[in-house]
Amino acid sequence: MSLESLYQEIILDHYKNPRGRGLLEAPLGTAFHVNPTCGDEINMQVSADADGGLLIGYEGTGCSISQASASVLYELVQGLPVAEAEKIRLAFVELMHSQGNAEPDEEVLGDGVAFVGVAKYPARIKCALLAWMALQDAEIKADLVMAAPLDEE
Repeated sequence: MSLESLYQEIILDHYKNPRGRGLLEAPLGTAFHVNPTCGDEINMQVSADADGGLLIGYEGTGCSISQASASVLYELVQGLPVAEAEKIRLAFVELMHSQGNAEPDEEVLGDGVAFVGVAKYPARIKCALLAWMALQDAEIKADLVMAAPLDEE
């Protein structure tokens, strides 16, 4: 099995079996994003647990790439401190802007590495980034980003 086939299977698995789909009862921040090119939609919600871990809720409709990306996002950042989740978000954004030439770090991006092939197709990059941009906006609306700035290394 080729690496590309494996990545396609990972994306299809997240599309068919989305992780964490569902909205939160009491979100601190919400962002609704639409990809005007294709009509994909995501409603992203965030909150924080008692320990400051990020709680994610989402619902959406659209192509397998946009919906699988939301599932991967949930799997990667649910429960993490906001600063750590932001590092993962930035790594995914960087991957999507690599034009498919990146060698993604599986330890950071987990199943997100499967989207490296998507980065070769400019029309699909917005699909993959939809949930990740909505996450950023929801965090800002909830003042979570300001509460936990990134540590500079």
